Amino acid sequence: MFIEAPELSSHSYIRHAFFTRQGGVSEGLYASLNGGIGSNDDPTRVAENRARMCAQLGLPSENLVSLYQVHSAEVVTVEAPFPLAERPKADAMVTRVPGLALGIATADCGPILFADTENRVVGAAHAGWKGALGGVIDATVAAMVALGAERKSIVAVLGPTIAQASYEVGLDFMERFRAEVAGSEKFFAEGRSGHAQFDLPAFILERLAEAGVGEATALGLCTYADPARFYSFRRTTHRSEPDYGRLISAIALTP
Repeated sequence: MFIEAPELSSHSYIRHAFFTRQGGVSEGLYASLNGGIGSNDDPTRVAENRARMCAQLGLPSENLVSLYQVHSAEVVTVEAPFPLAERPKADAMVTRVPGLALGIATADCGPILFADTENRVVGAAHAGWKGALGGVIDATVAAMVALGAERKSIVAVLGPTIAQASYEVGLDFMERFRAEVAGSEKFFAEGRSGHAQFDLPAFILERLAEAGVGEATALGLCTYADPARFYSFRRTTHRSEPDYGRLISAIALTP
């Protein structure tokens, strides 16, 4: 049902989970632990799935906060739960309030969970290529610092993300990176004619290093290549399916 990172689970005052698609009540394309508010799944099933996630984290269901994600570099500082209908348009959250679970939804993009294990500040970010290129990672770290965190004390873990072998892009995509990111060639491997394979996890890890975090690591799990455990937008697109579920990655300080 969920995956933990030892870099985070070794701290008793941090609760976190990279939830898989297993262990929920949704059916069909959404089977089974779909946490996506923006999907076309039955809302009551999504609510039950999210309640199960909160139970795993040991928190009330209303304490799992989510965003209206827009592939931006916007970060929200969370001080109390907010209704799902009023969730802000942003792609990262930070808090130092115990008992609040910051939940990021993904289905190929990179979910990053952050924790300053000394100053007790946590964060969560949705980092697709647009967000990572646009600065969501550094913005998240800066927002944590504003709450009292220190960059050198921050541990960041990248959860299940589409891997390079599954991420085909066009040459125009590669040219944009060449224009905006020095040395970006290392993130691309040769693909079929007119295409390349993009290494999103490696790009995210480099951006984390540039942000100055003390430790950055990745689970090394590919959403596209593991349909039994993970939802994937790209896999759904290739299969011409009408919709897809969303994975939730969440982190909280103990109450």
